[in-house]
Amino acid sequence: MTGAVAAVDIGGTKIAAALVTDDDVIRERVQVDTPSGAPAILCVVAELIAGLCSRSGQGTVRAVGVGAPGVIDSTTGVVRSATGILPGWAGTPVRDELAGRLGLPVAVANDVRAAALGAVRDPAVRDRSHLLHVSVGTGVGGALVRHGRLVPGPHAVAGEIAHLLVPDAGALPCGCGRYDHLEAAVAGPAIAAAYARATSGPVRPLTEVAARMRAGDQDAGTAIRSAARLLGRALAGLVAAVDVDAVTLGGGVVHGIAEFAPATAEAFHTEALPPLRAVPVVVPRTGTDAPLLGAAQLAREIRQESPV
Repeated sequence: MTGAVAAVDIGGTKIAAALVTDDDVIRERVQVDTPSGAPAILCVVAELIAGLCSRSGQGTVRAVGVGAPGVIDSTTGVVRSATGILPGWAGTPVRDELAGRLGLPVAVANDVRAAALGAVRDPAVRDRSHLLHVSVGTGVGGALVRHGRLVPGPHAVAGEIAHLLVPDAGALPCGCGRYDHLEAAVAGPAIAAAYARATSGPVRPLTEVAARMRAGDQDAGTAIRSAARLLGRALAGLVAAVDVDAVTLGGGVVHGIAEFAPATAEAFHTEALPPLRAVPVVVPRTGTDAPLLGAAQLAREIRQESPV
């Protein structure tokens, strides 16, 4: 295998790693549960990459790209801050730790930002120069891409949407603790909690809530559609401020509930200013592979800057 890089997606429950060729073909994919604590996470990631490198042949892998939770300094690869999804993750020097263990150049970005780089590789949006990528899963995240490159912003939070103020109080607190933020109302756990509150029942898995919606449960339908519409309304306001020519959607809620993205797009186009109503809101075909494809692009960029 020639022209390969290693890509890693660190999540709160699982870590995925793969070799990715320069033409975006994913090879040798592996996945493990996320261990507890930053030292253990870094150890597992290093072991996964070393295993992939060993199987691919000496010298085949030339760089590593990592997507990880938290606000991450793209220059230093240090986690500036993080929520409780990975306890003790804040302050972790991910880039330097992995580079020291592997002897390879390493690039690190927030996981949603990495997914954004993967999403924009879809042919449907590849010709769009200004994009907003939105991820809805256990949490809510966003990233801006300009001319194929991430927009970091001076505080490494450009495109972040989780903490947008919304008129409807969520059923669960945002990662920061507030109930009037977008994440508190539209993230997967918030939708499940909203359904439980409406039915005075237990919190059920989101997959079950979606199945009940399709079976005609009006409370389930209201919980899911209300979250999707609220997201679309919020994005209409945000796009008026940042002015993009496409919005891409990803994350577990989007990929797990087929009805979510169309409802979001409908609300967006209803609320958007007239010049923005033609902005497409799409789910890229890169799908759940977007985080790994984006991490691979990070690796290619650092490989060009630091050839080995």
